[in-house]
Amino acid sequence: MTQTDAQRPKGLSAYVAVTAAYWAFMLTDGALRMLVLLHFHTLGFSPVQLAYLFVLYELAGMVTNLCAGWIAARFGLTATLYAGLGLQVIALLVLAQLDPAWTIGVSVAYVMVVQGASGVAKDLAKMSSKSAVKLLAPATAGGLFRWVALLTGSKNAVKGFGFLLGAGLLATLGFVWAVLGMAAILAVILIAVVVAMPPGLPQGRKGAKFSEVFSDDPNVNWLSGARVFLFSARDIWFVVGVPIYFYSVLSDGTPESNRTAFFLIGSFMAVWTILYGAVQGAAPRVLRAATRPTPVLVAAASRLAWVLAVVPALLTVAALLSPQPQAWLTVTLVAGLLVFGAIFAINSALHSYLILAFTKAERVTMDVGFYYMANAAGRLLGTVLSGLTYQVGGLSLMLSTATVMVALSALASGRLDRHASLS
Repeated sequence: MTQTDAQRPKGLSAYVAVTAAYWAFMLTDGALRMLVLLHFHTLGFSPVQLAYLFVLYELAGMVTNLCAGWIAARFGLTATLYAGLGLQVIALLVLAQLDPAWTIGVSVAYVMVVQGASGVAKDLAKMSSKSAVKLLAPATAGGLFRWVALLTGSKNAVKGFGFLLGAGLLATLGFVWAVLGMAAILAVILIAVVVAMPPGLPQGRKGAKFSEVFSDDPNVNWLSGARVFLFSARDIWFVVGVPIYFYSVLSDGTPESNRTAFFLIGSFMAVWTILYGAVQGAAPRVLRAATRPTPVLVAAASRLAWVLAVVPALLTVAALLSPQPQAWLTVTLVAGLLVFGAIFAINSALHSYLILAFTKAERVTMDVGFYYMANAAGRLLGTVLSGLTYQVGGLSLMLSTATVMVALSALASGRLDRHASLS
């Protein structure tokens, strides 16, 4: 038996444990986002104020990802994974202490800080999980792409269920009990993962320097730039604008219509994210990654982004034709966003594979941390623009801005070296 064969069961069991931990985290992350968005919208928060609630979450993610690669290289991947799960439990417990009697200003500041802690937690868990795939994936043709697509796709499907869970818990249990329930469940899962995690993941090296986080590989840097604009394009409509638009269509402000709106909005966001995750998981087959040459896969990142840009451009035209909410516009928007999700999923999965393929095993946490810092920067930009563009110009301005962001992602992807050697 070769050394690789001997280590493979250990690698598979570690991959399963890491994936299970990531699933648990993303379920609560999705539920928390929907809880916060819908709860504070019903309290009278404007679209811009709602966006502020998530700003520190994304800003904290940027800083965390920049530092987490070095922290993982210094202290080990399991340490950062456990820290992310534990911090999320604490953030949920603190959020449950929110007092409805506080002023809007105090409430916004409080939730921003808690969301910032949650952002740190999320990106510690994400960086740890994604880096582990590089080290645990089989060396067979297409093995890395399959494993990263499975992890990424499944976690997005789980997060989609989290959106539905959050909306359902808000409508049935209320804000405080929903948050406390999630904290209790995640704490149990954290204990189980700590007990069940097999050995095999790197434990860190004392000589790791923070300066190593910044890569001198142009492919890593251009791909990170493309990631900024790709995720900005998604979150421009995803975070605030579209959920609030749907709320304006579905609710007349009465408690009964609010509950109906919560379930329908949560259901759409859940279905969108679940389908997005399913397509991500199938991306290696869709792209025929196991048999296509490297230049074709690298070039596909730019081509997919240009195709993706067509969707929000067409939706912008539809929004301009109907300044006020109408049934046909809502149906068109739902259909268009589902198409957007399918194309976006393949592009996103390809990005997630390429960053692991471009990097080397000895600096995987550094490059993955830098790349997901760019991912968080894109979400931050999209979050701010989501509330701002929807409040200033409605659907048409929001969707046209998303179109520009996708085009910028396509331009950055076009600078990738098609003849680079993928590991």
